[in-house]
Amino acid sequence: KINDGDSTLVVDEMFKEVFRLSKEIHQTTDGYFDPTVGTLVNAWGFGPGEQLELDSTRVDSLLRYVGFDKVGLVAKGTIEKQHSEIKFDFNAIAKGYAIDRLAIMLDEKGISDYLVEVGGEVVGKGINRIKEKDWVIGIDDPEGEVRGTPKKLINLNNRAMASSGNYVKFRLDQKTGEKYVHTVDPKTGYTRNSSTLAATVLAENCAKADGYATAFMAMDLKDVKNLLRTLNKLDAYIVYSDENGTIQEYTTEGFKKVIVSE
Repeated sequence: KINDGDSTLVVDEMFKEVFRLSKEIHQTTDGYFDPTVGTLVNAWGFGPGEQLELDSTRVDSLLRYVGFDKVGLVAKGTIEKQHSEIKFDFNAIAKGYAIDRLAIMLDEKGISDYLVEVGGEVVGKGINRIKEKDWVIGIDDPEGEVRGTPKKLINLNNRAMASSGNYVKFRLDQKTGEKYVHTVDPKTGYTRNSSTLAATVLAENCAKADGYATAFMAMDLKDVKNLLRTLNKLDAYIVYSDENGTIQEYTTEGFKKVIVSE
């Protein structure tokens, strides 16, 4: 209803939590996390919606309806938008948030050892009581031909993990051999080449890990590194292609400590 232009609908507390965290990540990542970018993703043919024939005029017209700074949560619980045509798509954070809600439910029932996983997003608490050891999670190899081939194994202790990646879906530059993935830049409205193939983030909750993993796929790697230095509760493991097309890895010190297998 909100996407269709209803400005009178009062949202519930869960919507507010997702909205506020989205706003926080949007600001921290300098706008690269943006749940209003769905219109452009569809237009470029990367989403479930209709692909459009785009030129600079059409892109500029669609860009008016993109920008999380153009929306707000009013005190009475309604959502205000600068343009009624702005549409939300919280896909990049809502799955992580749903897993957090499941974890809270388990906490409230007094369950102290559990692993909740949906589509690659994970929350782990306590230990694996069947094996009497820490939870071990595999991180997919973005170059692997078959999903499920782990590139890294890590211990997940009272933290959440989310991954975002293009895996085998990347473009190979025939001249340089460099690998690129197409990402829609929410600032310009155009697709851009990103050398990041996969990003895995550890955080205190899965919604936050989910949102930052998505943002890191769109950001320049140097900006990701600078941001991670300021976010001491966040750790990340990033697989990227260098200027020679060679696969490289960037791992924060905190992430290195939980790796159990090379």
